[in-house]
Formats: sequence, structure tokens, C-alpha cells
Amino acid sequence: MKLTLLCCLMGLAIVATPVRSEEKKEEKKETAAMNDTNKKEVAVIKTSEGEMVAEFWPDVAPKTVENFKKLAKSGFYDGTAFHRVIKGFMIQGGDPLTKDESKQSRWGTGDPGYKIDAEFSKKSHERGVLSMARSQDVNSAGSQFFICHGAPKFLDGQYTAFGKLIKGDDVLEKIATTKTLPGDRPEKRMNVESIKIVPADSVK
Repeated sequence: MKLTLLCCLMGLAIVATPVRSEEKKEEKKETAAMNDTNKKEVAVIKTSEGEMVAEFWPDVAPKTVENFKKLAKSGFYDGTAFHRVIKGFMIQGGDPLTKDESKQSRWGTGDPGYKIDAEFSKKSHERGVLSMARSQDVNSAGSQFFICHGAPKFLDGQYTAFGKLIKGDDVLEKIATTKTLPGDRPEKRMNVESIKIVPADSVK
């Protein structure tokens, strides 16, 4: 009787293990499919100085990527500007207040009306990397982002890096080296005409 019960239990264990294994495989496939879908989309950032294209890193900053895409698809970034430029460091944009020239004194303080949590990773801040701007609170990012002009690796592990330019380094150079006024404000408006999320294979 005891032997029979043991055999039955062993049999159940043998049957149950593949089922759990198959479930895990399916979950991994779904996750991989989602990541693959995200990787196939890029951001086309059309500026007054030319066009830049950025890939996303949903594997390390999924919520940040999702938030950026959502805002871009809603037209949130259209008509904003890169309001802060520091040569050799970065160019910063994404503030909805930059749509209004009369609100220049408040530029750099705007957001979408909510905050998102930080998603730190081992991705390093190198030239062309997109990362989220924030205040002293690590979980205070919203819509403002910056694109690294230099390689500010001292930001690693403190700011959420979520993508990188794959096209338009010459445009980044133009914006980052433009003449600036006090407060790192570009003398000439560095306008963001639009940010569109499109399939990667549609960009040549």
C-alpha cells in the first residue's frame, strides 16, 4: 500500500513538472514577444535643426518606455523645445511649458500632471543615450528627458536611461553646441516639431 502510494506520488510529480515547465516557457515567450514588439518601434524626433531617431530599451525600463510612447503618441511633445543645453553634457526637453514663450521663467518645471517611478539599470550614460530628467526625488520624473551629448557616467544608477539615438548624431551636435544664454537657455529656440512612434523598419 505504501509502495503504491509512493509510486502514485512519484507519477504525479513527473506529470506535474512538465506542465509547470511548459507554463514558464509560455510566459517567457509572451514576455519576449512583448519586448520584441517594443524594440521594433522607434521614436522619430523632428526638430528645427533636423531629425533624430531613437531606439528604446524596454528590457531595462519598461514603464518609462511605455510612458514616453504614450505621451508621444498623444502629441504631448509636439511644439515643445530643448530648453536647457550644456555642451559636452546633454540637451534637455519634454517640458510642456516650453510651448508658451511667455512662461519662460517656469521652463524646466512642467510635467504631464503625474510622476513615474525610477527604473535604474546598468545601462551607462553615453553619448546619444536618452534618460529621464527629475528633481531631487528619484521618483519625480514625468515627461522631461535629456539626450547625452558627452558621456556623463556619473549619472549611472541615479537617472533612468531608456533608449539611445540610432540616427541624427549630427543634429544632436548642432543643438548641443548652439549658443546659450544664462541658465543654459539656447539663444535660438531649439524647437521640437514632433515626436512620432513608428515601426523601426519604416525608418531608413
